[in-house]
Amino acid sequence: MEVTPVSASEIRLDQNLTKAVGQQTDRRLFAAIGYVVLAILAIVCLFPFLLIISSSLTKESVIAIEGFQLFPTAFSLEAYGILFQYPEQMIRAYAVTISVTLLGTITGLLLTAMTAYCLSRKDFKWRNAFSFYFFFTTLFNGGLVPWYLLMVNYLHLKDTMLALIMPMLFNVFYIVVMKSFMSQVPEAIVESAKLDGAGDFLIFIRLIVPLSKPALATIGLFLALGYWNDWYHALLFVSDEKLMPLQYYLYKMLGNLDGMRKAMAESGAVMTTNMPTESLKMAMTIVACGPILIAYPFIQKYFVQGLTIGAVKG
Repeated sequence: MEVTPVSASEIRLDQNLTKAVGQQTDRRLFAAIGYVVLAILAIVCLFPFLLIISSSLTKESVIAIEGFQLFPTAFSLEAYGILFQYPEQMIRAYAVTISVTLLGTITGLLLTAMTAYCLSRKDFKWRNAFSFYFFFTTLFNGGLVPWYLLMVNYLHLKDTMLALIMPMLFNVFYIVVMKSFMSQVPEAIVESAKLDGAGDFLIFIRLIVPLSKPALATIGLFLALGYWNDWYHALLFVSDEKLMPLQYYLYKMLGNLDGMRKAMAESGAVMTTNMPTESLKMAMTIVACGPILIAYPFIQKYFVQGLTIGAVKG
């Protein structure tokens, strides 16, 4: 019986095929484990939100006795009825919040991107001095009272929409993040545009901004969340009900309800436990975070890319 000899190249080929099959199996196993872990984490993150929705649709008396349940055992829209008892005020608060969020986010992104672009340019003579100035403001500030006097007595921003926009327009951390991203843009792109006669503003608009979409989307999301959830500046500078943003309007409503509940309890009034305090808080959470949850999927792709800014490859 004749035995066919096996060459060294065929042996190496078999070894390479076996190694490739093993690596592919390992990758599939790793991917399967990763999907399972991420699915479990997604369910864990979804659980509190489902609990909030269920609690907002449950009677207050049932919550007081049975606690918060994942599924409503006694369906009730009483909390939403109180929340939208005055729909024109709710709509006005939504309009103020949306306007402040859009104007503040767009203006803040523009100022942040332009400042970061200047600081990222190596040919900008004063970039180190300005960088130190911005960093210095993160270590020291004048305090609350001088800032309040500046906003009210000198800038005259009391009961104006600018009082809700200006305090959060500039954030040094966002500038640093944007600067680190723009510094990764090849210098040859800027130099080639200059050779074609383009100015700095045209380079910024036509080249830098399109290349910085991940960073812009990430910082834009943070700015939008900050403006959307802001109630502190309204507490300081807004007394006109027509300029109350959504968060401050809900904050005042909840405070009035708690005060009414305490007054009824002290006066011996009955049925104080049936006032929808806890379910109203959950309903407020749904009303406040709903639009942000709807808008997030549209910028998720850029947000994920923006999270890798400054990452170091292994």
